[in-house]
Amino acid sequence: MCTARCKERCATVAGSGRGRGKGLDLNSWFCVSFMFSALWGQATPQCPDSCHCAWDTATVICSDAGLREIPEGIPSDTVSLHLERNYIRDIPESAFSRLVHLRDLYLSHNRIDSLASGMLRHVGPELRLLDLSHNQLRHASRDEFGSTRAKTRLYHNPWHCDCTLQELMETLNLEPETVNGIICESSVRGVGEGSRWEDLGSHTEHSGQPLVKLLDSGVNFCSLQRKTTDVAMLVTMFVWFFMVIVYVVYYVRQNQAEARRHLEYLKSLPSPHKTPTETDTLSTGF
Repeated sequence: MCTARCKERCATVAGSGRGRGKGLDLNSWFCVSFMFSALWGQATPQCPDSCHCAWDTATVICSDAGLREIPEGIPSDTVSLHLERNYIRDIPESAFSRLVHLRDLYLSHNRIDSLASGMLRHVGPELRLLDLSHNQLRHASRDEFGSTRAKTRLYHNPWHCDCTLQELMETLNLEPETVNGIICESSVRGVGEGSRWEDLGSHTEHSGQPLVKLLDSGVNFCSLQRKTTDVAMLVTMFVWFFMVIVYVVYYVRQNQAEARRHLEYLKSLPSPHKTPTETDTLSTGF
């Protein structure tokens, strides 16, 4: 809607043009143009602070802007979003919920160490590139990425290689040129190697090796996890079986002790006396 100031200006211009013939048409045209400009300014989407927007290509550039979180007010028709080289640490679930036309998402060279579950749930199927390289990601699962088929960059992150990451690698459409840059900084311990998880600062036999090459060489982090689970299950069953045996032995011994006490009680009872009839019968027999 046009503002009150706009209406006042139009009324003034129209009034000043009365009685001037052709001047009236010129002033009317000026008034309509002024009102159209005001309405167009209100309808045009606003670019987020610290960002630059190229409306002709639907591109929002927020690179090198010193951002610590995803900016608000990103236009809903954005096709390409650049957020690289900032200080963003985490990505909330609703960060891209309105960007249904998003195709390219650049998040490299930040400090991202966690991804919200369902982060890409509301992003449309048009997403074709997701760049999360050069961050601080250690763990990720299929819940964060959902069913996206976008070409994904995950290199130069301090990954902790385990079954969850292995399953994620098998699901994502990784960029072939950068897949060897997904390096294990730490990994799951094998069975019998101590605790199940490595300390965050420790070095393992897989440290510094590309995850893809480890998987190609036959390393299976999921089998290590399953073996650990199997051992834990066997230990649990053994403890349960041992407790059952202890209870049975205790129950038997308690019954034996009770039976022994009852037998001793019966032995302590006096012998029954013979009746007079039985005595007379014996005497008559002699």
